[in-house]
Amino acid sequence: MPQSHPRLRELKFTLYRIFRNPAAIIGFALLLVFAATAVMAPYIAPPQYAHNPYLMPHKGFSPTPKPPSEKYIFGTTAGQYDIFYGVVWGTRTAFKVGLFVVCIAGLVGVTLGAIAGYFGGAIDEVLMRITDVMWAIPTLVLAMAIVVAFGRGLDKIMIALAMVGWRWYVRVIRAEILTFRDQDFVQAAKIMGVSDIKIILRHILPNAIYPVLILASMDMGSMVITASFMSFVGLGESKGFADWGQMVALARNYIVGPPDDPLKFWYAIVIPGGCIVLFVLAWNLIGDALRDAFDPKQRRR
Repeated sequence: MPQSHPRLRELKFTLYRIFRNPAAIIGFALLLVFAATAVMAPYIAPPQYAHNPYLMPHKGFSPTPKPPSEKYIFGTTAGQYDIFYGVVWGTRTAFKVGLFVVCIAGLVGVTLGAIAGYFGGAIDEVLMRITDVMWAIPTLVLAMAIVVAFGRGLDKIMIALAMVGWRWYVRVIRAEILTFRDQDFVQAAKIMGVSDIKIILRHILPNAIYPVLILASMDMGSMVITASFMSFVGLGESKGFADWGQMVALARNYIVGPPDDPLKFWYAIVIPGGCIVLFVLAWNLIGDALRDAFDPKQRRR
């Protein structure tokens, strides 16, 4: 009976370890719901404004949220914006922020970390000192300063987070490459005349990339919650944009209702806030599952 390719066997074993973890199943189930909502957004909540589907429809300008009704199944927030519409299209906003920031930050960080770790010497020293300077400034403070400098808006938030998010990837991939660059298979490739770029891309990165995947999955959630906070404090898009952080901000004056009914406006806070929590939780559970699946100590069990 023919034997399967070693990489295929490794992939099957990794998937088995991931999906035997109940937390991973919950994480992927939540992520699947969010992904389906994002893909089906135009059908679940048809756009009211053709020029910008991310603008939440609203009827009236009353500052007081209204409870769920037949027309507005999740109710309306301050300004009478439709919460259901904002939650659905806000899912697309969350994926857009997470994917853009993680892809750009990961690409920059992995590139710089690979160069520093592989070549070492003065190159490593310069790149790591630059990284240390960036680490000296708190992430949120630096990102907010960049947004303030370039002007508010979701695109500015995404760029700012990408500009500060690469630091984690540099250190992670550099540490991994340092463990591989002196191993026999790398030295053999050098003796055979393989170029440095090919050695990094074909021989080292495929073995060193797993911690980066774990970090990226965690970052998907953390970057979304950071962007939501920045929208909450007024650095995001203009009022009415489908962004979970802004939706929470719209209802911030109604976190506590009147004395006789303090939970009167619960829906205006809990629904968009719950989406943020569940989205971040999904990626964190997936990240934990990947960490356990790729951990060499765990794989021996």
